[in-house]
Amino acid sequence: MSNKETIPFDLLKTNCAETPQIPEEIKRKLSLWEKLYNVPALRKITLLVFLAFAWQLYAAYLDNALMVPTLTDTARGFFEAVKSAELPLRTLTSLRVICIGYSGGVLLAGLLTVFAITTKPGTDLLEIFTAMFNPLPAIALLPLALLWFGLGYPSIIFVIIHAVTWPVALNIYAGFMGVSTTLRMVGKNYELAGFRFVFKILIPAAFPHILTGLKIGWAFSWRTLIAAELVFGVSSGSGGLGWFIYEKKNQLDINFVFAGLLTVIIIGVFIEGMVFKSIEERTVVKWGMKF
Repeated sequence: MSNKETIPFDLLKTNCAETPQIPEEIKRKLSLWEKLYNVPALRKITLLVFLAFAWQLYAAYLDNALMVPTLTDTARGFFEAVKSAELPLRTLTSLRVICIGYSGGVLLAGLLTVFAITTKPGTDLLEIFTAMFNPLPAIALLPLALLWFGLGYPSIIFVIIHAVTWPVALNIYAGFMGVSTTLRMVGKNYELAGFRFVFKILIPAAFPHILTGLKIGWAFSWRTLIAAELVFGVSSGSGGLGWFIYEKKNQLDINFVFAGLLTVIIIGVFIEGMVFKSIEERTVVKWGMKF
């Protein structure tokens, strides 16, 4: 006979049969409206439809095509510009220029930040540069850019690099400085130093800030590009979206002006929703740094 106490079978059966009570609000099935409301894409589409409907109503009420054309007139101008291949060519020109300037700005920001985080003189240099150049509007450098690089896209690329570098550098540096001491100690325990410490410890830990900086830099690059092209934006007989908008304004084709602005918006929404969102889901969301 064992000295251990045994549990009666009936009592064991009763205890096993007992299940925790699930609250009624959890057991309740969601209605169709609640299911649709919980879909983020559907909510955004609904808001866009509402804004488009409000635009159409306001433009129809104003009844002044030179001030605010209706959404239907803008759509008609958009498809006409696409059909004539004018808008796609201008868009490709702007995208080519902005990709060069944006890449150059991000690369320069990354180099400056890595130099700042690994050396004290680099930290001082980054603080001095950001204090000097970050408040300086990129468009204010256009006269100097014209003198240095001439009338053309090298000048625009120069001012785009200036517009992108400083906000991206500040966000990357803030992300690096916000890395916890525990992670830094882990890197030191593995004898990581210099660039290996930056790429294996700091960049993954600071990636939410880095991604935010890349988004801000992308927005600044578009603002600078459109503003620069509105000033002198033609190069070798061709221009980008800013010059397209400027030309159509002079010709009083305001629906084409709005079509150009709508193109910029569409590109921005696409990059935000497809490129940056995909990067975010594959990095910070996957790593549990954002929910």
